Amino acid sequence: MKINRKINSLKSLLRHFGLRWVFFRIGYALRMRTGLMRWLIPAYEWHERPLRYWIKNQIPYNPEGYQKWRFENQPKFLFDAIIFPANQGWDDSGVLKEADHYLAGITRYFSKTDYQTGFPPAWLVDPLRNTFIATDKHWSQIPDEGTCDIKFIWEASRLAQIYTLVRAYARAQDDNYPAAFWQVLEDWMQKNPPGMGPNWMCGQEATLRLIALCFGYYAFKDHPQTTPERVSQFTILVAALAERIYLNLGYAIYTRSNHTISESFGIWLAGTLFPELKNAQKYKKLGKQILEKEASRQIYADGSYAMLSLNYQRFVLHIYLFAMRIGELNNQKFSFTVYQAVERSIEYLYTLVDPHTGQMPNYGSNDGALVLPINSCDYTDYRPLIQLGYFSIHQKRIFPSGAWDEDLFWLYGAESLDSQVEKMPQSSNELFLNAGITKISGQDTRAFIRCGPVQDRPSHADQNHMDIWWQGRNIAMDAGTYLYSGEGHWRNGLASTQAHNTITVDQQDQMEKFSRFIWVNWSQGHLLAFEEKDGLKYWQGQHDGYTRLKDPVIHKRTVLLIEAQNWFVIDHVSGLSEHEFRLNWLLDNNFKQPDMEKNILQLEHHSQIFSAQFGLLDNEVPIDILSADETSTRGWVSHYYGHKAPAKSVQLTKRSNQAVFWSFFGNENSKISPTGEGISLQLEDWTIHLDSTTIRITAAGNTREMVTQLSIN
Repeated sequence: MKINRKINSLKSLLRHFGLRWVFFRIGYALRMRTGLMRWLIPAYEWHERPLRYWIKNQIPYNPEGYQKWRFENQPKFLFDAIIFPANQGWDDSGVLKEADHYLAGITRYFSKTDYQTGFPPAWLVDPLRNTFIATDKHWSQIPDEGTCDIKFIWEASRLAQIYTLVRAYARAQDDNYPAAFWQVLEDWMQKNPPGMGPNWMCGQEATLRLIALCFGYYAFKDHPQTTPERVSQFTILVAALAERIYLNLGYAIYTRSNHTISESFGIWLAGTLFPELKNAQKYKKLGKQILEKEASRQIYADGSYAMLSLNYQRFVLHIYLFAMRIGELNNQKFSFTVYQAVERSIEYLYTLVDPHTGQMPNYGSNDGALVLPINSCDYTDYRPLIQLGYFSIHQKRIFPSGAWDEDLFWLYGAESLDSQVEKMPQSSNELFLNAGITKISGQDTRAFIRCGPVQDRPSHADQNHMDIWWQGRNIAMDAGTYLYSGEGHWRNGLASTQAHNTITVDQQDQMEKFSRFIWVNWSQGHLLAFEEKDGLKYWQGQHDGYTRLKDPVIHKRTVLLIEAQNWFVIDHVSGLSEHEFRLNWLLDNNFKQPDMEKNILQLEHHSQIFSAQFGLLDNEVPIDILSADETSTRGWVSHYYGHKAPAKSVQLTKRSNQAVFWSFFGNENSKISPTGEGISLQLEDWTIHLDSTTIRITAAGNTREMVTQLSIN
């Protein structure tokens, strides 16, 4: 059986990725295990490759001569002299506090949690588990799984706090901040010899480090702390990072992911901003070529992103917006195709965002990455990205002035803050076919349903997942990610089907895990209906994720929005043999169960009560409610990597060859009662009758009765 499963997985890999991809991955694994990688990308000591090793022969390499040449010839960056705008109402004290904490040895990880790391930080320590990885091995000999989550090692070395130091210096002109920048750079180089240890393992990490270093260098280049020796040292580090990215770029390309975009940007940035490097032209040409190609490939026609992750979409958009601006400033503008891809991606995100909070559904992998942490908004707030992206295309803003404008200042200068605000209404209902996301809006409520095609490597097994928002609160939610490399069930456990608001069959995922990040036998979702008729909005979709079972099972979901504020969700699952069918919902933890004998939960907000009810069509089964379970992933939500919070997990289970589950979210005065063959939902002006095959919807109008009938099987 195990052999058959492996053969089927290999067939699935070939079908999804192709023969070249499979051969590349096999060859790459061999290069890693045989030690060939240590020969292809050798380690060395910093003194073995001084500045003259990296730069062209005609460029002076003594520190004073090089600094003079650099200052006279360096390409343009986002800013030159920083004149911080006054009276913007931005958070100054929070920025200064975070910068001072960093200098006091407290580093913020993943935009949320502060850890005692010392200053400069302990670059080789996972502060969550207090685990140390030495630099006595070549990076290719270090596993990315083991006694620690490697992302907790890498996070400090992304050098995100450089942005905080720059932002704090712009506000306070405190000389401690540029001094700290150079101290961080020197200490990082001392503790991380080239090619050795965990912080050289990943080209994407090298790119993020490179971006942050350039941001800090250009901000502090005219400060007395920036000595000729330090400028030379900085360029040596830039060159080493760029070479590391370039020499293993093939791996990034074959991931077919955000790595492809970020790492090609890394070499392009080095080639563009450091033309004195011997490989600058090669880096610039190849990097731009890949960036142009991937913009069309990874950003779909509807504006969604190939990896089906909204955080990864923000990641790649930050990369492209940064690249577009640097290209414009240096007369190396990207093609119209790139601008079109960014435009449709920003429009897509604007449709999904809550304009009052900046919140989004937490779809797909969320690893805490934030390329440009240059504002004081919360990590979960997408308004800074959308504001920046809209301005980059239209030279207008889409949101009124706020903390989300600081990105504009850093990339486009103070004059952008006075640009016109274009009022654009959000569409209330929208279908994104490539993303497989449907948005349905009512009165103070909206829902997002994930059901559609999988064209590129998916991150979560979430077909037919549904998010519900009420009065700006995400009351039925996606659990997020939490950890990629946790122990036991926390090894990327929230990517599983049971962590999503959908149906599981026999406790299996909709797809099969091949590795921590690769699924095989991709499930495909199919939209069956999406209509609005006489005040009723209804949606219907199904997926084939469980047709791979010995006894195939189809899951069809039907969603009704009635009276603009009540959601009625019907899940029909059927096979020929007996299965364990389980309905999963993850709800706001403030939901309460007033009567333990009834499958009813209530949420009070702003003196209003929102009701949630659940049931099976043919028999009464009590719901199973759990919050913050320490033995499983149940009852947890993660909005920030490495941080989880309690949520309310609701499950309803039936063993049979078929089942019809129903869920209601809405008015507390709604009445649900059994009938002879099903149930009846009584609302103010509507009556819903549900049986095993049909929904009958009756609405009493002023002059006539409207009857709508829908099939659910």
